[in-house]
Amino acid sequence: MKTRMKEYREKTGITQEQLAQKLGVARQTILFLEKGKYNPSLRLAYQISKELNAKIEDIFTFDDENNKEP
Repeated sequence: MKTRMKEYREKTGITQEQLAQKLGVARQTILFLEKGKYNPSLRLAYQISKELNAKIEDIFTFDDENNKEP
């Protein structure tokens, strides 16, 4: 999964720590999400999109190379 979370977070002017506190997760969770090393649950993706004033699909997209149908 690709993410533009860091870009959107920086646009809103909040730190990883501030976003983590608003979402009730650890800062490391935000770090892993931004690096694409962790895929959020649908609930968490929704909460993130609300906090960053964006649509889920604007922040998180599937890597089409790995998801092509045969």
